[in-house]
Amino acid sequence: MALDYNVIGQRIKHARLAKNLTQEDLAEKIDISVAFLSRVERGNSHINLKRLNQLCRLLDVSEGYILNGASSDSTNYLDKELSELLKNCSPETQRLIYKVAQVIAESEKADLEES
Repeated sequence: MALDYNVIGQRIKHARLAKNLTQEDLAEKIDISVAFLSRVERGNSHINLKRLNQLCRLLDVSEGYILNGASSDSTNYLDKELSELLKNCSPETQRLIYKVAQVIAESEKADLEES
């Protein structure tokens, strides 16, 4: 799945505006130039992971939301990603992924029952 930097920039801008921050405010807080932030919000420049993490913490949004629109608050936020992942795997690999996920889920269930 290719990243759409225009959409990523729009999400960053939306989150910034929701926090009532100007580009100047946000750029200063994460130590980048206003011009660079403006290019990121327009999808013309790419932000590195360190800055993305800082930005997400300041804006109270997840990296998943900024990168693909997924909200970790949602119960099915990975459905699309898992479906895409599995679609691109052979049937044998799909079965292996399923078995690994099943073991992890069963282990988590057992841990919860012990608590």
